[in-house]
Parts: sequence; C-alpha cells; structure tokens
Amino acid sequence: MILIDNLVSQQWRGTYTLFKKEVLRFWRVAFQTVASPVLTALLYLLIFSHVLQGHVQVYKNVPYTAFLIPGLIMMSLLQNAFANSSSSLIQSKVMGNIIFILLTPLTYLQFFIAFLAASIVRGIMVGLSIYLVAIWFVDLPIVHPLWIFAFALLGSALLGTFGIIAGIWADKFDQMAAFQNFVIMPLTFLSGVFYSIHSLPPFWQTVSKFNPFFYMIDGFRYGFFGKGDISPWISIGVVAAFLLVLAWLALKMLKSGYRLRG
Repeated sequence: MILIDNLVSQQWRGTYTLFKKEVLRFWRVAFQTVASPVLTALLYLLIFSHVLQGHVQVYKNVPYTAFLIPGLIMMSLLQNAFANSSSSLIQSKVMGNIIFILLTPLTYLQFFIAFLAASIVRGIMVGLSIYLVAIWFVDLPIVHPLWIFAFALLGSALLGTFGIIAGIWADKFDQMAAFQNFVIMPLTFLSGVFYSIHSLPPFWQTVSKFNPFFYMIDGFRYGFFGKGDISPWISIGVVAAFLLVLAWLALKMLKSGYRLRG
C-alpha cells in the first residue's frame, strides 16, 4: 500500500485514498464480506450437485457440478459488487458522514471511480475465492481465460454502478433491503445459474433474454467450457451497453447531488 501511495500522482491521490478506504471497509470484516459468500456458494454447490449430479447434463461431456460452478462464481461476484457500493453509500447517508466525503475537492467522476473500483475488487475477490475452493472438489477447465476476465470485470463494474445508483436513491436500510431482495436476488437466480435457458419453454427463453444477468453468467461460463446458450460477442455487447447506460445515470445523479446534498 505504501509503494502504491508513492506512485499515485497528486491529482488522483484523493481518488485513491477514497478507494483505499472503501477496500479497507470491507476487508476489515472479511469474514462477513468474503468468507460468508464463499461458504454460501459452496453450500449451493454441495446441495445442487448432490441432488442433480447424474440426473442433469446441460453440455456434452460437462458434469453438472462443473456446469454449476461458473454460475455460482458469477452470481456471488455480482451480488457482492452491488452490496459493496450500495451498503457503503446508504450507511454514510444514514449516519450522516457522507458530508465529509462531499466536502472534499473530489470531482463527481473521481467519487464514482473510487466507489466503482472498490466494488470491482470485492466482487472479483469473492469470485476468485470461490473458484480456488471449488477446484479442490471439481476439475474445472478454462478454455477462454480472456472471456472469463472480461465478463468478471464488466459484470462487477455493472453491478458496482448499479449499487451506486441504488445507494444514492435509497434513504433507509429497508429500501435498500427491498432493492436487494426484489430486484438483485430474483434477477440473479433467474439468469441461468442453475440451468440452461434451452431447458425452458420458448416463452420463458424469450423472457430470460431480457435479463442482463443472463448475458453476464452465460458469457462467463463460455470462458470455461467454450459453450454457451448465446454468442459471447452478443453477451459482451449487451453487458457493455447496460454498463454505459448505468454509468451515465450514476454520473448524472452524482453531478446533480441527487439525494446526497440535503
């Protein structure tokens, strides 16, 4: 950290300081923010693999347990990237210490970059931890590592941005909980984590294609097996488009001070 501090230019020192604060915020409670999601994902893996292994095969020569792991990694990565930025902002607003950040000479763009980068770090850290534990149980191939990295980076950035928007919008913890329970959770569970959308009736296949989480998970899974329900190029385009739209909205909210400046 000291070496990085010395390398950061004066112009971006404030951005890096806020980023470091956000990283340390979740790292100090890593048992809750990193270890707990890993344990949850492993429980999903053990239960679903025990029940469905030998009964379900989505891709040829790919065991169901192996098929399941990338979906669980991406689901946890997305949920934790969202949780990092949204929880930080709502806590700061409720406790009133958001004012100390707003009083700094940081621009709204620097504010956005710091919160977004910390969310990406937490999301990828959780995803990598699940992967390192899961490969002890299952032989998991990696066919296209660049696709894995691209979808992990864009997915965590998308949900980190979504978390910034939700954190700005919400004024109470119960509003944030409703956002998590009625938006994020359903979208992740109905995105193909536990199944291929080709196993669904045609109507629900069409509905699934309106879910941006589907493209993130399917593209991420393609990186492991070289197989997916849709072209990874289409998936990366959809994810990038959603990220640009949400980033524009988040920056506009930050610039206007919406629900941040009382």
